[in-house]
Amino acid sequence: MRNHTRHIALIAAATSLCVTGAARPSTAQTQQARCTIFPADNFWHANVSKLPRSRYSAAWVASIGAKNRLKGDFGSGIWDGEPFGVPITDVPAGTKKVKVRFTWADESDRGPYPLPRNTRVENGPRSTGDRHVLAFDRTACVSYELYNARPQSGGTWKADSGAIFNLRSNKLRPTGWTSADAAGLSMLAPLVKYDEVASGVIDHALRVTVPRVRNTFIWPASHHVGSATSSALPPMGAWFRLKASVNISRYPKPVRVILQALKTHGAIVADIGSAWYITGTQDNRWNNDAIAALGSIRGSDFEAVDASSLMAARRSGAVAQ
Repeated sequence: MRNHTRHIALIAAATSLCVTGAARPSTAQTQQARCTIFPADNFWHANVSKLPRSRYSAAWVASIGAKNRLKGDFGSGIWDGEPFGVPITDVPAGTKKVKVRFTWADESDRGPYPLPRNTRVENGPRSTGDRHVLAFDRTACVSYELYNARPQSGGTWKADSGAIFNLRSNKLRPTGWTSADAAGLSMLAPLVKYDEVASGVIDHALRVTVPRVRNTFIWPASHHVGSATSSALPPMGAWFRLKASVNISRYPKPVRVILQALKTHGAIVADIGSAWYITGTQDNRWNNDAIAALGSIRGSDFEAVDASSLMAARRSGAVAQ
């Protein structure tokens, strides 16, 4: 079982982005600019604010904890001797690819994977936690994602599971396959990223963890864990949104950006972990002083939505038009 043990509530401080001038973009820059994290019609970018409420909403919220607080499992600096949040390693075009040996090879993409010496591991190289690795090739527009990844001698790696996502494609994982996340979804796509918060808009759903899940999955997930059969527990792929009635106007701007994303795009259950934890990037630009702002949101402020009408095809991430 994958479990997040940190109990941290962190949020970004407001920043502004200014462009004072721009040189003519290089070919590589142009290619990077064309790389969006999945197409515009992908489920991650779907607006779920008007979708019907799921008939299981009350039971699922209760199982996660109506009184439990929303928490951001990311930030800057060091906590208990380790960095926190999920780091992204940018890998330039031509980065040497290496072999990865998988525990769950039958549900992993064989690779090879571009993992340079400076590849960052979640919570640092000595971490005993989930040890996610995200290697992002912006030129090729591909995300290489590993769970419980450990470098080996000779430049190779071993990991429990791995997935390679073509970010220009709506193709989902094969049915029954995991990824670096238990639900079989990309981890790069739903992360709360500093630059998007600073820009004022998050245009995608977020990743949320819950303590217990049902032993099934629903679209867009492809994999489940555990053996619990109760319909009162959310399955992998369950989709939640912040209720429209929650007043977010009193929050600082960076907090409003995150909460508005939760209203518009919602959060998808992607893994077992602490209740109502949303995941973001490890980034030293985060300000960790606004704990209380995000933590004032409780489970009772969420509702599950019925996202079945979005599904155009079972193995496609494109939403129905």
